[in-house]
Amino acid sequence: MSQEQIETEGCFLRFIMAALHTIAVLFVVVWLCSSLVGLCSLIAIVLTVIIYIFFFSIFEFFYYRSKAFLAIKHSIDKNIEKCNLLNKHIEDLKSASVKIKSTDFGMSDYRDESVYNYTRPELKKLQYDEHVYDCSLSVCKNAQQQPFKYLCKYFDFEISEEFLNNIESALNDFSAAEQGKVLLIQERNRIINSIKEKVPFLLVKFRQNKLIQKLGFKFIGFNDPYFPKYSFRYVSPGCNSSMVCDIVLDIPNLEKLVHYVAKGIDYKNGIQGQRVLMTTSLREKIKQRDHYTCQHCGLSINQEPNLLLEIDHIIPLSKGGMTTEDNLQTLCWKCNRHKGNKIY
Repeated sequence: MSQEQIETEGCFLRFIMAALHTIAVLFVVVWLCSSLVGLCSLIAIVLTVIIYIFFFSIFEFFYYRSKAFLAIKHSIDKNIEKCNLLNKHIEDLKSASVKIKSTDFGMSDYRDESVYNYTRPELKKLQYDEHVYDCSLSVCKNAQQQPFKYLCKYFDFEISEEFLNNIESALNDFSAAEQGKVLLIQERNRIINSIKEKVPFLLVKFRQNKLIQKLGFKFIGFNDPYFPKYSFRYVSPGCNSSMVCDIVLDIPNLEKLVHYVAKGIDYKNGIQGQRVLMTTSLREKIKQRDHYTCQHCGLSINQEPNLLLEIDHIIPLSKGGMTTEDNLQTLCWKCNRHKGNKIY
């Protein structure tokens, strides 16, 4: 693109911005000068808004294709790529689950063949779901009072060291995902703030979501529910009423479940005296011990304030490692993802 084309493009965009500001002023004048709020003034206001939106859409269309915007985007490409990689990593962490060995009771088909034309509003809830246990009213009420006891009993959770390891792994992943979401939004805001003086005010103020999309940031599902949920469901014999007790294994509940399961385990070979529980406080203790620095690449939060640090087993649990302080280390999310099941 030649210098003359760039100047012409810049003049056109400035013209559109001036037109938008003029229309905005006209809108305010029309509204203030309308001594009588009648049909004519209402039509004038509506037309002004429509014309404003039309010119604003034209401005957006050309601005996001302009060399000025593409230059801004190019200048932060590497930072955006880092954010998108972290976003993908967080989505992978959110897909972690509490791995449970449960009994396979086979499959069957259920259908209602009643000859009576009678409405049963709660009948449609009786669909099979491995995370839902259909029970009596008393079991549903008791599950509300003692959730972990009934969770383990009716969903075939075997109180064992393997189950404890699975819960701790899920807690570790979910905690990293929640922390990662906070750090990711902070990093994204930092990048936006670094360029907002170069971007038209109206786009930053009123169209920031589209600006973020045009810059190349991937969608971040901050509010997507991903914590495992187990439900006790009671449906009355006549299918006219129902009750549900939901147990959501979010971070606070997983913390409590870790302690609940740990108390019921019959440890072997004196392992109980060596083992520690992978809780939020332990994760923070290991990070403090390692000075919030990745033990593999040496990157720290002093160099990168929004760095996501994770706690890793040096010898993985799958290879006989234990959750002990000397078998835990701090790694940045990239090194931890690359390490996988290796030992180092």
